[in-house]
Amino acid sequence: MSKRLYRVLAEAFIAEGVDTVFVLTGDGNMYWEAAFAEAPSTRTIHVRHEHCACAMASAYARVNDTVGVASVTCGPGLSQTMTALATAVQSRIPLVVFAGESPLNTGYFNQEIDQAPMVVATGARYIAIHSAKRVQQLVAEAFHYARTNNMPVVVGIPYDLQQTVMENVPDYVPSSHYMPDIGPRAPHPDYLDKAVERIAAAKRVVVLGGRGAKLSSAVDACVKLAEVTNGALATTLLVRGLFARNSRDIGVAGGFAHPATVEACKAADLVIAVGAGLNGYTTDAGKLFANADILQIDDEPAGYVQGRRPAAQYLAADAKLGVEALVRELETRKLANPDWGVTEYAKRMRVEPVDTRPYPVPPGTTDPREVIRVLDRELPKDWAYVNGSGHCSFFSVHIFDRPAENFLTIREFGAIGNGLSYAVGMAAARTDRPTVLIEGDGGFMMHVQELETVQRQGMKILFCILNDGAFGSEIHKLRVDGMDDHGAVYGRNGIARIAQGFGLRSATVTSVDELPALIKEFEAGEGAMLLDIQISDQVISPRMLKNIQR
Repeated sequence: MSKRLYRVLAEAFIAEGVDTVFVLTGDGNMYWEAAFAEAPSTRTIHVRHEHCACAMASAYARVNDTVGVASVTCGPGLSQTMTALATAVQSRIPLVVFAGESPLNTGYFNQEIDQAPMVVATGARYIAIHSAKRVQQLVAEAFHYARTNNMPVVVGIPYDLQQTVMENVPDYVPSSHYMPDIGPRAPHPDYLDKAVERIAAAKRVVVLGGRGAKLSSAVDACVKLAEVTNGALATTLLVRGLFARNSRDIGVAGGFAHPATVEACKAADLVIAVGAGLNGYTTDAGKLFANADILQIDDEPAGYVQGRRPAAQYLAADAKLGVEALVRELETRKLANPDWGVTEYAKRMRVEPVDTRPYPVPPGTTDPREVIRVLDRELPKDWAYVNGSGHCSFFSVHIFDRPAENFLTIREFGAIGNGLSYAVGMAAARTDRPTVLIEGDGGFMMHVQELETVQRQGMKILFCILNDGAFGSEIHKLRVDGMDDHGAVYGRNGIARIAQGFGLRSATVTSVDELPALIKEFEAGEGAMLLDIQISDQVISPRMLKNIQR
């Protein structure tokens, strides 16, 4: 049977299990996208900016633990995705981006650019398909690389080549065929013994769960380990809520930690990091666990992370198998570790304010700390939640007892402007519940056009925009140094009216007392809603205060 090459490509993606793609259509990808959309099992989400297609696919991949797929046209279409690609690289998110290339057989083309160096500069891989005979092999290679390396791959193919006819098309062999079936890694007995000895000698243990603990279903084993050692449970920011509602849960470790969490971590003499990367965010640049040894359980532990040795001791193993083996050995020892106040730290984390410093709150504005307290109380715990970036992201971390599978934050590259796209990706992955985005006005306005995508798709998203009329991080840094902050201040624009222009419900919020009724209105109505929450630009997050006081 003969087929156009773009159809062969579309069928290859479908054979890889792809059912959702985020697309901005152009000459270089339109035939592929149209062929993909013909399959009854597929969903195509058309967006308004190429960066956002890539960012949405990143969020979808992270939430569903799969390979995300986006598609853009050649030249400027692909160049628009560079920040989103770099973010996916830093966050180790598997993506495959189908991109057009300029035609092979045209002497001049006004969108022609050497695409590979741009992509490679972000840390992603570029695979150029210039051979019809190798098209299936190279698609499989792209998915295999994305899956095994947790990295984005861009597949580029000239759009005139896509139109060629391929004769006698063979059956596609998906990348899963080439994945070695080796099973999870069990711990080496000698190193298991060493780990048991170190844990048995500890008195104040914190079990720190990371994304690896979530992916290997090690939650119950981590809880048991904390019980056996009379220890505390903490998480990295990426899996906030992994131990939600457990009486030993002291919350998120790292630079965004609650003061009670910081106290517990500094009191610990041993931290058992389970599937946690131990980067500078999680360890607060090494200061959070300054008084403790760290035992890292990871199937591929790294001895050098961001200029530091992250742990004193390692147990190379699948997170679940490693922790379960430790528990079995420790149970035979019948440890009698003293009560060091773990449940009290956990209670304080939930009931004590994260920050009590007095700041001016001008009339017509709110204190962001109070906004988050009310949102925490009023928003259903089983909804999906997305944290934005920038100054306001500290406050929005402190919403408690939401399960990790319904929480998303992607912030390793330090890029603002992605929150709206991540919310769309979350909503596409969690269609059975509303999504809540808590984001600052500066980042939100960078891709506000995607509100049209949200409205067209009928997505149930509540946008809680903490609007201080400025880029919050910059104004606080400038002010502490006595500099004019005018370049970071642009006023409180009418975000609510902008949302109405895209067909969304919206409201401007000047008092936290308005929030409960508005949340109920959103829940009862159809589609998305935006709350333009006016916050004081004088309130400085504790994380920012630490930064500017150095």
